[in-house]
Amino acid sequence: MSPEPSRRPGIAVLGSGSIGAAWAIVFAEAGCPVNLQDIDAARLESSRRDLRERLSDLARCQLLDEPAEAVFARIRFLSDLPGALANVAYVQECIPEDRELKRSLFADLDRLADPATILASSSSFLPASAFADGLAGRSRCLVVHPGNPPYLLRVAEVVPAAFTAQAVVERTMDLLAAVGMGPVRLRREIDGFVFNRLQGALLREAYCLVRDGIIDVAEVDRIVRDGLGLRWSVVGPFEAADLNARGGIAAHAKRAGPVYFRLGTDRGQNDPWDDKLVAKVTAQRRAIMPLEDWEARVAWRDRALMALLRCRRSDSAFSG
Repeated sequence: MSPEPSRRPGIAVLGSGSIGAAWAIVFAEAGCPVNLQDIDAARLESSRRDLRERLSDLARCQLLDEPAEAVFARIRFLSDLPGALANVAYVQECIPEDRELKRSLFADLDRLADPATILASSSSFLPASAFADGLAGRSRCLVVHPGNPPYLLRVAEVVPAAFTAQAVVERTMDLLAAVGMGPVRLRREIDGFVFNRLQGALLREAYCLVRDGIIDVAEVDRIVRDGLGLRWSVVGPFEAADLNARGGIAAHAKRAGPVYFRLGTDRGQNDPWDDKLVAKVTAQRRAIMPLEDWEARVAWRDRALMALLRCRRSDSAFSG
């Protein structure tokens, strides 16, 4: 849903590669004027073409609330950094994952942008403290790491540094929610954030299984695509465990915890689910869903999976 016209802030997206172009769609679709900036004129022109194609695809799938051209018209393509920063309340940096490049750019942003403008990075691994720690205006800097592409994966990790002002975090969370994203705030900086740590855990095991001759690449992808991934598109891993055992996640942990611990030790890990940790996880799940609602939630999960499977059967996009 678009914010009210009087609340549509100007946005600068710096870097017109795949993530930058995708962020431009998120903000423009929500009614925000977007300055998409890149020093590479050829990449900027390529992004212009890519954006038209992506918006056409979204319109074809009935995922836009207005014509694609109306969304595209809100995006300006600029090579000039000071011009891109004029009259914007929020910057989403999307340049390559290079500490020195980000450090240099954020120094320019701190010097050129209005002091009230939030400076956010799409960094996948580097925390804000790695490139903004020496800035006079570091209190307005943080990481906002999206899934790719963010106009389809509507979740973003908000990762403040120790020096990020609380008001900046709150304004960022509010803005992301207003443009249709699901912001998730991390309590502190951690290498790789959460998205990539979870993704990396699965990839590390997948690589090991292929290395050890247990399975091949296509078979791993099938298990995740048609099994784990399909289920996780409806419920996350904690809720999946909660719904997989009558008695909820505490019963699941009692039954499966020792097995998962043994599998972890095979890879050199020593991360048991001790009683204190299981109690913490269980308390959080029970606050979300009382155990007496377990059967109704299982039925809901199954109906949601049925709807996805029906979509797969009826849409030619899934035949590729």
